[in-house]
Amino acid sequence: MGDINPKPAALTDNILFGDVWERPGLAKRDRSLITVAALIALNRPEQLRSHIRLARENGVTQDEIVEMITHLAFYSGWPNEVNAVGVAREVFGNK
Repeated sequence: MGDINPKPAALTDNILFGDVWERPGLAKRDRSLITVAALIALNRPEQLRSHIRLARENGVTQDEIVEMITHLAFYSGWPNEVNAVGVAREVFGNK
């Protein structure tokens, strides 16, 4: 994003990941669970891709992500679940 529009990229890096994600009130693992769930519910596959990767780095297991997707199918809708499975398959390398 920074090559086209540097200001939002800087805000994302400095405020979101530099401040919000570093706050002590929640562990990064918990922030990842919340963020991935929100992105699934909002059907945001482009952002979901990078946040599933980040969640894995923050200690969320593949099985937990799959279970989250399954659980959210009943709250955010089946199409969101189908799209999230496709993104997860890509991120996990099971194309």
